[in-house]
Order: sequence, then structure tokens, then C-alpha cells
Amino acid sequence: MRAAAAFAVFALAVAGCSRSKAPAEAEVAPPPPPPQKTVIDTQLKALQKAKDVQKTVDGQKRDLEQEVKDQEGGG
Repeated sequence: MRAAAAFAVFALAVAGCSRSKAPAEAEVAPPPPPPQKTVIDTQLKALQKAKDVQKTVDGQKRDLEQEVKDQEGGG
């Protein structure tokens, strides 16, 4: 009787440690709802546009500095 009880406990422990579903079989969660418009959306868009413009200006500056350096022969 003890052997059967020990086997049952062992079987439950092994079953408890196993995966229930493989990742491919797991249920897919629905996509999150789109973000709601807020009061500061306009400001956030303007800030992002300013950051993008700054990246462009920095790139142009870097190119110009490289061109000057090349013309001076400091290559």
C-alpha cells in the first residue's frame, strides 16, 4: 500500500512539473487596443519632428566637417 501511495505522489509531482501546452499551442492573446488620443499628442508629434530635424542637421554638420577635413588634407 505504501508503494502505491509513494508512486501516486511521485506521479503527481512529475505531472505538476510538466508543461501544460507547447508555446505554439498556447492561446494567443488578443492585440491591445489602440492608444487613446490625449491632450499632448500634438506636442509629442512636434517634439518628435524636432528630434528628427536635429538628427538631419547633425548629419549634415558631420558631412560638412568631413568634407572640410578632406580638403585641408588632414584625412
